[in-house]
Amino acid sequence: MPRKPRTPRKTKPPTGRWRSLKVSNTFRSFVLDQLGELGDVTPRAMFGGVGLYHCDVFFGIIARDTLYLKVGETNRGEYLRARMKAFRPYPNRSGSMTYYAVPLDVLENAQELADWARRAIAVATSSSPSRRRRAGIRTKP
Repeated sequence: MPRKPRTPRKTKPPTGRWRSLKVSNTFRSFVLDQLGELGDVTPRAMFGGVGLYHCDVFFGIIARDTLYLKVGETNRGEYLRARMKAFRPYPNRSGSMTYYAVPLDVLENAQELADWARRAIAVATSSSPSRRRRAGIRTKP
């Protein structure tokens, strides 16, 4: 008896699946121009997104045409007051990384964005003395 041809199964994508972090060249260039005042900001490709480094300190992520900056106890309130969301590369997993989206009005103001980025760099360097040295941050007068 001839076999019946199999029909392809319709499968759901796995929950918690990683989504592309792809960034448009236009948005990447805009963010880098806005951060120009900081000097020495280096973009590095990261799973389709872009990691942002200042003096080898990782302080930001550009993903899905959104800028996320490093957040800690000293600057988290600014992001929460602006009702910004945490970076979550896996949307259905609990928890998040310590990077939050930057408000649009901050992103559009280069001076204010530089201030927010400096605070993100300070948070990123606060956990490690070697990172503080690389970033040129002194802990003692």
